[in-house]
Amino acid sequence: MKAITLTLSALLAFASVALAQPEQAVVVTGAGSQPSGTGSADNFTGSVRVDSRFQRNAPARIGGGIVTFEPGARTAWHTHPLGQTLIVTAGVGLVQHWGGPIQEIRPGDVVWIPPGIKHWHGAAASTGMTHIAIAEALDGKSVDWMEQVSDQQYRR
Repeated sequence: MKAITLTLSALLAFASVALAQPEQAVVVTGAGSQPSGTGSADNFTGSVRVDSRFQRNAPARIGGGIVTFEPGARTAWHTHPLGQTLIVTAGVGLVQHWGGPIQEIRPGDVVWIPPGIKHWHGAAASTGMTHIAIAEALDGKSVDWMEQVSDQQYRR
């Protein structure tokens, strides 16, 4: 009985410490509680909207958002130090790594871009596309932006 009492006491002590640390609590960010943003002309071509952006504090490194591309809109060439995952949720999109073929992506497709791979992604010419973009930050940085994707590269 003494062992059970000690175990129960230890459990209660742990619970009181855990409850006293709000940074350990689950955080819900309500839909619509963050304003939509427009994709910067430095990093995107065409009309792009970014919603539900998030970046978690250390020790977590995860960040991301929901990105909606109007037809023909796309990112500039870029890389991610720890890679990127895209989950297509609507429309028809395109993705290409430097020197590789342009690949079509559709709802339900999951795209993995390995660390350091130069690539772009965006909507097809006649159909918009939405994806969830997820990337981890290394030393506080999750993306390195490069030059724009030219119309010639996009139409290839």
